[in-house]
Amino acid sequence: MLCTHRPWVQASTSSYPPQSKQLNQSSNFSITKTKTQFQRKFLRNRLNDIEVDDIDDDDGGSGLLRFALTAHVKSITSTSNPFVKHCLKLKNSSSYRHSNGSALVVGTTSIREIYRYEEASQEKTVMDCLLLLDKAEIPEGLDTDSVRIVRINTMVMKKLSGVQSAESIEAIALMRLPTSFLNLDIDQNTLDCRRWFPSTYRILVLDGIQDPGNLGTLVRSATAFQWDGIFLLPGCCDPFNEKALRASRGSSFQLPIVSGSWYHLQTLKDTLNMKMVAGHPDSDGKLKKVSSLSKEFVHSLSHVPLCLVLGSEGRGLSEKSQQECELVSIPMAGEFESLNVSVAGGIFLYMLQPKN
Repeated sequence: MLCTHRPWVQASTSSYPPQSKQLNQSSNFSITKTKTQFQRKFLRNRLNDIEVDDIDDDDGGSGLLRFALTAHVKSITSTSNPFVKHCLKLKNSSSYRHSNGSALVVGTTSIREIYRYEEASQEKTVMDCLLLLDKAEIPEGLDTDSVRIVRINTMVMKKLSGVQSAESIEAIALMRLPTSFLNLDIDQNTLDCRRWFPSTYRILVLDGIQDPGNLGTLVRSATAFQWDGIFLLPGCCDPFNEKALRASRGSSFQLPIVSGSWYHLQTLKDTLNMKMVAGHPDSDGKLKKVSSLSKEFVHSLSHVPLCLVLGSEGRGLSEKSQQECELVSIPMAGEFESLNVSVAGGIFLYMLQPKN
């Protein structure tokens, strides 16, 4: 799925789950309060265990349509349960995730990583629900007083996790997307680039990374080496894709991520006087000079605000990235043309990491 999000059009109410229309404050169309009340009543009557938790109107609202289990539901045993279908659509559809502002985090390790980060920062991740396998223990570190726990059986866990052995997966969290994630093509209130990242000393820019495993690994590496954020150019997969979240071990909830265009990136570069370098093979035969990732090169950038651009493994850098960036290659003694982008990215991120 591409990480370019467009407004969603309301689907027919004859299908489940109902599609919501995501609005921004610049839109000429709004959901009136009368229609909002009708939607709540209709969905509650139709879906039994699911209710509309919140539909923001255009008076300062986000336009997100949220679903939640009713308070009496303590366990789910059927894969046909409407809430299970809602979770599956969150898992499989990027547009549905972003229209609901929620994502599934599969696995105890990723959930723990997110909460460990929360303890050390002021960023509060909102967990709407923790789906816990029957008789499994509550993951260590979770505040049981504030977390809604619903028990599910093996069949439901297999359906939601996508793994054949539910014993390896004991918990799935339904979490709201972090406030540190911005989609500049939709959110018109964040055009001031100084507000995108808390710091802009080191920003990783991903150019058309479509493999969720590679993208998630790069997000995880950027977090480990204390980079300040990720900028996603068009063509990247959703960082809240299930496979991307699993590869990142929840880092997509920790590191600021901004999705935008080259226009937005150019604005960031010009406003903050950032240097742009891009990873690129040394043996492509093109005329533009390709520098080597040496200690001297790294030292020359030690006090320079930097954007590092990495392209997809299949197509490489876009023409725009090649034109706008200084190209840098990793010296290799072997006869390989290039490395896997997540491996090459890890080397770049380590070598160019911030120096405290």
